[in-house]
Amino acid sequence: MKVIVTGASGVLGSAVYEKFRSDPQNDVIGLAHSRQHGDLIKVDLHDSAAVEKLVAEFKPHWVIHCAAERRPDVADKNPEATQRLNAEVPGFLAGLSRKYDYTLVYISTDYVFDGTSPPYEVTDKPNPLQFYGKSKLDGERAVLEGGGVDNVLRGSQVVLRVPVLYGPAPKNSDTAINILVDIVLDQSGKTYKMDHYATRYPTNTLDIASFLFRLAYYQSQANPNSGSTLSKSLPQILHYSAPEPFTKYEMCLVFAKILGVRHKHIMPDAEEPKGESAVTRPRDCKLSTKIVEDYLQMDVGACGFEEWWTSYLKKD
Repeated sequence: MKVIVTGASGVLGSAVYEKFRSDPQNDVIGLAHSRQHGDLIKVDLHDSAAVEKLVAEFKPHWVIHCAAERRPDVADKNPEATQRLNAEVPGFLAGLSRKYDYTLVYISTDYVFDGTSPPYEVTDKPNPLQFYGKSKLDGERAVLEGGGVDNVLRGSQVVLRVPVLYGPAPKNSDTAINILVDIVLDQSGKTYKMDHYATRYPTNTLDIASFLFRLAYYQSQANPNSGSTLSKSLPQILHYSAPEPFTKYEMCLVFAKILGVRHKHIMPDAEEPKGESAVTRPRDCKLSTKIVEDYLQMDVGACGFEEWWTSYLKKD
């Protein structure tokens, strides 16, 4: 199978890239821009001609689009750049998928929902509260050509919504969850107010990579010997999420327990975010994974949050 992974230098993209490369039968290209290194190919996704040339020459079976502006506060400060990356680029890749006949998987977010009535099915109507969520919803609509966001259709363009992510990363600051480890370890006397309002469902990037790997072979299992014929259709919207609920404050308590350090410098903040400078964050955007378990009949296979972090933080 020939696969292109965009954003392959990011926390999710690198996990996906390495997972598909683990099968020697796959031919995998990883794309990066600002953090290109190693075997990754430096490509500006806004350079349409360069992207199409690469696709036309490589002839992928799957393109997994992980590149995105994922930080809501940064999205608010740079709306034009965010809209280009989160909405316009996915739309262009979707057009190429129809022209060159590959499956496009667009990584979206639980923040397309308003968090008022969880759990959310793939058929539930999105209602993002902040610009980041709106830009990702625009990306979904661009990928599905406007007709698939409120209806489960079939085709070679797939939206995969995921919640907040964690996993192996070069720097803890690379994810909104990993950075909490640094806060817990900061015993300098500095105090922190930590969100105890929004319920999140932190999900490991390695689990998402494994799911995408299994999904690719699910799609091709009708002709398992071909290695290239993608013959089993997929729902156009999928949800993947770990099941365990935590606020960020509760995650900090888990880290403090694992690391054996005090956490009195971290204060729970249960108030709803307010003020002109606050980015509106939904209360509870739990994603239902019924589409994976019941329709695809696949296990979600998400690891336990505390169990994974215990192993990861104590591996040295």
